[in-house]
Amino acid sequence: MTVSADGLPETAAPGDPAPPPGLVVVGHFDQPQGYGINRPRGADSWLFTWTTAGRGRLRHGNTEVRAGAGDLVVLAPGVPHRYGVEPGTRHWEFWWVHCQARPSWQPWLRPYDTGEGMYVVTSTPDAVHGRVEAAFRRMLADARWTGTDAPPVLPPGDEPVAVAHGTAARELALCSLEEVVLLTAGPARTPPSHPGVDDRVRRAEALIAADPGAPHTVRSLAEHVALSPSRFAHLFTRQLGQSPMRALREARLRHAARLLETTDLSVERVAAASGFASPFHFNRVFRERYGMPPGAYRASGPMVGA
Repeated sequence: MTVSADGLPETAAPGDPAPPPGLVVVGHFDQPQGYGINRPRGADSWLFTWTTAGRGRLRHGNTEVRAGAGDLVVLAPGVPHRYGVEPGTRHWEFWWVHCQARPSWQPWLRPYDTGEGMYVVTSTPDAVHGRVEAAFRRMLADARWTGTDAPPVLPPGDEPVAVAHGTAARELALCSLEEVVLLTAGPARTPPSHPGVDDRVRRAEALIAADPGAPHTVRSLAEHVALSPSRFAHLFTRQLGQSPMRALREARLRHAARLLETTDLSVERVAAASGFASPFHFNRVFRERYGMPPGAYRASGPMVGA
């Protein structure tokens, strides 16, 4: 069966069951075999789905994906799409959100673009599934916030769909969705760990990745993993193919690029937040790494806005 958006405010266009783009609409469904949505003209809003059980099938333009538990699938607006319970599967339980995506999310989603604006995140660690689920539940409550007193706490069995009409409720709900995006898509921005690397080197590498702007030195990193500076530098360089300070510079440049993509901080503040003491040195090494100065990198718009 094809399901319409009964009970929602007006639709984005006649015959199109997607909500209008100015709203944030969040819901939790557990649908049986036969459920499906078909939007031959696409939607004006973004659609985020997070599967908790069963399987769904989603098609966006010419790209199709099957979503299982722990998969986040995001559909950009303006492209024909359809989705429903995977044939042969008993049900599909999932969270869904219609909204306008914040531009700052797009660099995090970009590595998962499968074509025509469909982003498929299937590598979310099991350890964060509970927190993602909690963020969606909080979103369902926050969408009902009036802007006064505390946001509501949902009692068991509450309505499975909420529409955030007010500005405060919309922004609060989007903050929870931003947490979902970061928890699921964020790991793609972290350089993958190398197999067979000594655990002490791995821990130092993780420390650099977690806080590249900190005043790390060979000595401080070596102390963190209980090695002498010379032994640590030799082991790190031999196993990873670059010195600890070279790895730190690369991590700082990646961090700076992320800040340029997702914030409006000045270039000087980006440099400082990324651990570069001199803006002039930052400009030089950033140009060497990315082929253009920081200001031009930001202006180039690595990903088109929503």
